[in-house]
Amino acid sequence: MLRALHEARFRQHRGMVRAARRASWLALLSVKFLALVAGLIALPSPARAAASDPDPVDVALVLAVDISFSMTMHELALQRDGYVEAFRDPRVHAAIAAGPHRRIAVSYLEWAGAATREVIAPWRIIDGPDDAEAFADFLAEQPLRRTRRTSISAALAEAASLFETLPATPLRRVIDMSGDGPNNEGRIVTIARNETIDAGITINGLPIMLARGGALDIPDLDHYYIDCVIGGPGAFIVPLRAHAEFADAIRRKLILEIADLAPPRPLIHRAGERPGADCLIGERMFQDWRERNQMQ
Repeated sequence: MLRALHEARFRQHRGMVRAARRASWLALLSVKFLALVAGLIALPSPARAAASDPDPVDVALVLAVDISFSMTMHELALQRDGYVEAFRDPRVHAAIAAGPHRRIAVSYLEWAGAATREVIAPWRIIDGPDDAEAFADFLAEQPLRRTRRTSISAALAEAASLFETLPATPLRRVIDMSGDGPNNEGRIVTIARNETIDAGITINGLPIMLARGGALDIPDLDHYYIDCVIGGPGAFIVPLRAHAEFADAIRRKLILEIADLAPPRPLIHRAGERPGADCLIGERMFQDWRERNQMQ
């Protein structure tokens, strides 16, 4: 009987130990579960994560500048000086200061043919007049050059790739494409244009229309830019038709891009007002020009 009593007490003690262990295990699981839930709640949503990224900027802007042989050295100097003067202008400084983050990112890319794409100024963060002046000073010190052919498509691809190295989180990504002629080398321009737009990048244009009458010039370059080059939310062009307009056109375009505005457009567009531009006209003209020169 005594032995039975000891066995009963032993079984009771063992049951109490098991119950205590089970309770401890359940308590541990509860703690871990609560910690897991708390961790999941604390994880940022995509929007929250984007908002907490470092160095936000209102716009990341690639200035893609034509340096093809169709531009004279005088015109290249006017073009460069236009950007230098714009970044020294208090009106551009005011546009930067008016943005929600009061800072922008800028890169300066020179381009011509498919093999000519050079980043003159890598990404710079500009958050005040001093930074803008420093950027202008840097541009002013760079030598001028020019080279052959015109590949807007290659320039767009290069400009789009620069956003992959952007050291900031932009609200908008914009390529500012200047040029004095249609695409005549490389991929079809509309393919590059569409790929860039599909990536969420806006393309604006500065068609340089100086009526030189060259063999590869077209009189309606503004229409070509509208139909074949620019695109994306709020895309626009600022045509430039005289040497005296360089500084004003470049400053105006930059202010519109920084402030996320667009120049006023007519509210009514007549159907069939003009035919669409031939987006392969540059390739055709260059082929004709080359064949004529080979025959001579």
